[in-house]
Amino acid sequence: MEASSDGQAEVAKRVLILGGTGDARRLAEQLVAQGHHVVSSLAGVTSRPTVPAGDVRIGGFGGAQGLADYLSAMRINVLVDATHPFAVQISSNGAEASQASGVPYLRFERPAWQAQEDDRWISVGDTADAVSKLDRGACAFVTIGRKEIGMFAVRQDVRVVARMIEAPGGDVPANWHIILARPPFSIEDEMALMRDEQVTVLVSKNAGGPARSKIDAARRLDLPVIMIERPPKPAARVLVSLDEIAATVAGEEL
Repeated sequence: MEASSDGQAEVAKRVLILGGTGDARRLAEQLVAQGHHVVSSLAGVTSRPTVPAGDVRIGGFGGAQGLADYLSAMRINVLVDATHPFAVQISSNGAEASQASGVPYLRFERPAWQAQEDDRWISVGDTADAVSKLDRGACAFVTIGRKEIGMFAVRQDVRVVARMIEAPGGDVPANWHIILARPPFSIEDEMALMRDEQVTVLVSKNAGGPARSKIDAARRLDLPVIMIERPPKPAARVLVSLDEIAATVAGEEL
């Protein structure tokens, strides 16, 4: 690699990214461009994922110990967790594998969304709580992905408009409308969808980041938002920008 701006040589690293998010793809592209050897690990939940730069590994590791073994076998220099803010298990495995293998662990966390003036948020701790907060007769626009969408099946007294990248398995209740789409979405498109579907409440996870068009659309339409707040993750060295992650990876000391 070329010398950095302060004159110190940057050493190429072997980096494993726990990915599956847009942030992880952007980070992989950035690190590959800097000359690092990057492997992105994808869980395999999506059948046709957008493939990041560098090498790709699809599937689980067999828990924390399996991940630790992989880090050692592949001579990984740094483990970067760029998974979804709600992916608690893989983050826990990453932190544990780091301790077992001695490989430094960095976690990227995009800042959580904060309620703005005129937002009508109802903060809840998990999806089950979100389901219980729906008013009878509501039309809920549910944007939490397909993994926990089945929990809404108990609410036969509400209409569910659920958007996700891939369809859920099994039969879909008659009171559901599934929309298959991949972001990004504009505020105008989100407003049009909510109007067309006669949405009365938005259900979202606090994923954070810049792509909050559905949140802004709900505010403009004066709709309440049932916001599922982030679960706690294990202690780690947490960085909040991709540039910061890239600079830390390139540094001599992690």
